[in-house]
Amino acid sequence: MKTKVYIGIRWKFLAMFVGCIGLTLLFVLLGRLLVTYLINYPPYNRPLIWVINHIGSQPTAMVLGLSFFVLLYVYATRPFVRHAKELATVLGDMASGRLHASTEVKSADELGAIAGNINSLSEQMHAYLEEIQHGLTEIAKGHFDYHIPVRENHELGRIADNINAMSEQLSRSIQEERNAEKTKNDLITGVSHDLRTPLTTILGFLEIIDKDRYTDEVELRYYMNIAYEKSLTLKKLVDDLFEYTRINNGMPLHLQELDVGGFFKQLAEEFVPSLEKTDMALQIHVPEHLVMIRADGDHLVRAYENLISNAIKYGSSGKHIDIYIAQEDGHASVRICNYGEPIPKQDLPFIFDRFYRVEKSRSKSTGGTGLGLAITKSIIEVHGGQISVESSIKQTVFETQFPAAVPPPLD
Repeated sequence: MKTKVYIGIRWKFLAMFVGCIGLTLLFVLLGRLLVTYLINYPPYNRPLIWVINHIGSQPTAMVLGLSFFVLLYVYATRPFVRHAKELATVLGDMASGRLHASTEVKSADELGAIAGNINSLSEQMHAYLEEIQHGLTEIAKGHFDYHIPVRENHELGRIADNINAMSEQLSRSIQEERNAEKTKNDLITGVSHDLRTPLTTILGFLEIIDKDRYTDEVELRYYMNIAYEKSLTLKKLVDDLFEYTRINNGMPLHLQELDVGGFFKQLAEEFVPSLEKTDMALQIHVPEHLVMIRADGDHLVRAYENLISNAIKYGSSGKHIDIYIAQEDGHASVRICNYGEPIPKQDLPFIFDRFYRVEKSRSKSTGGTGLGLAITKSIIEVHGGQISVESSIKQTVFETQFPAAVPPPLD
């Protein structure tokens, strides 16, 4: 490849200066020879004789030589001045926002290097701005997954990065809005379905009673009993729905330090009748030291009532329930284990969803509304905790974790 010869501008100016001096000396010398020749030929010699007698030959030669040098130097430096003005004009255009401006200056010196850098900068900025503009156009069309290439150590790269971040945030916001709309529609659909079923039954039996389409008082009481049971189901659903919406709309919490072991010992007493009825036993396993959390006990009771009730309903074949309380790594954990039939694997990811029932017929027969575990999850999470479930042939475990209020004592 042919190497481009680069000559510094200072050397060019020095060469011009030396050349102009040399040409000026030659001009003065030739002028002196011309005067010497013309001085002997009248009438051409009259002006020359007048200048020599009144001004002098040396001052005249100096003035003419200096004037010739200036004119020659100005003429010789015209390309540099023209190139400098062109570069200044291009930079002015770029400063005004016309970033795609370019220059035709081509010279093997610093001005040529500046011109090349300006053209390169203009092309790069224009190309990158085209990429950013294309990205903004795609984002404006709703393609929020479009990613504008980010150039490192580039000011426009920071802008592109901010645009990408804005697009991602906007995409998340729109997705959250869509999810919220879907959640609202699903909630309305679920509530409508679950309210309509018992309400239809109640209206049907009340219509029979109202139109005296029963044979005797025994049949009347039978119909009234069914309507009453369905009314209780309807009331429980409304109560659960109210509780769920109240929790998710930000219920006030009255936090205080709570002894988890003592809390469950008191709670277990409420389930003695249910345990005796199903011939089950409940065992609470607590560590030697106190496990303390900050919680609202009244709300926490509702969460664990749901979990223990489900363990009794669906784990009765296991004949006992174990509750393990522990504290580790700054967290208090509670594991409620039952040994009944396992929850199918395909149902585990949805077990805490609203109105979700693992077995529709079994849940309805036991009075389930499909909101119990959703309420439990919401209560646990507003306390800063987490809840998870694991199920196998051996056991089903609902585990909750909270930040511990007091560190455990050192052994």
